[in-house]
Amino acid sequence: MSSFEVRGGNKLIGEITPQGAKNEALQILSAVLLTADKITVHNIPDILDVNLLIELLQEMNVKVERINRHTCIFQADDVNINYLASDSFRKKSGKLRGAVMLAGPMLARFKKAYIPKPGGDKIGRRRLDTHIIGFEKLGAKFEYDEAHGYFQLSSPQLKGTYMLLDEPSVTGTANITMAAVLAAGTTTIYNAACEPYVQQLCKMLNSMGAKISGVGSNLLVIEGVEKLHGTSHTMLPDMIEVGSFIGLAAMTQSEITIKNAGVEQLGLIPEKFQQLGIDFKIIGDDIFIPSQEYYEVQNYLDGGILTIYDHPWPGFTPDLLSIILVIATQAKGSVLIHQKMFESRLFFVDKLIDMGAQIILCDPHRATVIGLGRKNNLRGITMSSPDIRAGQALLIAALSADGKSIIQNIEQIDRGYQYIDERLRKLGADIKRV
Repeated sequence: MSSFEVRGGNKLIGEITPQGAKNEALQILSAVLLTADKITVHNIPDILDVNLLIELLQEMNVKVERINRHTCIFQADDVNINYLASDSFRKKSGKLRGAVMLAGPMLARFKKAYIPKPGGDKIGRRRLDTHIIGFEKLGAKFEYDEAHGYFQLSSPQLKGTYMLLDEPSVTGTANITMAAVLAAGTTTIYNAACEPYVQQLCKMLNSMGAKISGVGSNLLVIEGVEKLHGTSHTMLPDMIEVGSFIGLAAMTQSEITIKNAGVEQLGLIPEKFQQLGIDFKIIGDDIFIPSQEYYEVQNYLDGGILTIYDHPWPGFTPDLLSIILVIATQAKGSVLIHQKMFESRLFFVDKLIDMGAQIILCDPHRATVIGLGRKNNLRGITMSSPDIRAGQALLIAALSADGKSIIQNIEQIDRGYQYIDERLRKLGADIKRV
């Protein structure tokens, strides 16, 4: 396995452009299965998870013409339906939670699908109930194959219905929506996720001939159609990278401009970083972060300690809480980080404590960070990346720390961030892959 060797303390300067959105990519690439026509997708992030999904599509006999590393033309006109029941698919999909997104399109167009046990991050339970129950309400039947560890779904014809989701799951909403676009009749999804990724998927499906209304709200109405056609789609900039780069600039006292940041789709992200005292200017679609010696946490008006927590969109995304936690270690003031959605996502704080951070892990969901105000810099250590977002947070910590850090298991970081070491070196970071 590869590692990053990082020597911290460098002030970075320059421009950086965020990659295409990882979480959007896994939905959009799955949706190419809904038509036999060609679909062109632009701004595809060149990362492990996305490339693995493209490999899975190719092994299903989807034709993939790679124009460049970020643009592909897909044509699913000769799909091997049974590949998803193979040992090869189960082995590969076990590394990628996004493989569950293939089920909705397969069930809609080919009347059967297979869902493997979830893969991906080890950040706690990530249940499939929302997906399965949604498919059942559309008329699908499922069986669990205990010997091979996958769900088999089938339906001669999905039928539109009303459903109230028990949770506003992003992947659940996307999967059910992809199944419903070819169902007979009208499907209404209440308590639907409305993240920009889901909005992008709905816009793409509508451009393919689907009839989805309520896009951007938690109430989606989908009128089923008989057939979809090809289209062209461009992915949004990755909001998680944008937040990561704001945090990186603050931690390393750097002057960084984030180009083409997709500012209109960032929701509460800029506001949360401002609550930590980080200065930046939005110039058109760019974000300029000046070099800042100190940043001070804003308390509530009644003097209460600032609490930052995750919440379904338009609330704050859970994928940036790891970054927020790291940034808070060098702020002036204290912050309570409350990670509601995943019970194991704060378990990387022991590594930050080893680096000299003052953090109290209250329970699996909450951590109190006592900001040091740069009185004591973090120190470099050897550590391992437990998941994608924690890995990026630890990388930011290492870039701000005194001395050398070794970050092991960087395949986790590569799953979500393309060429991150090359891009950071262009800003002046001392980082190499070993």
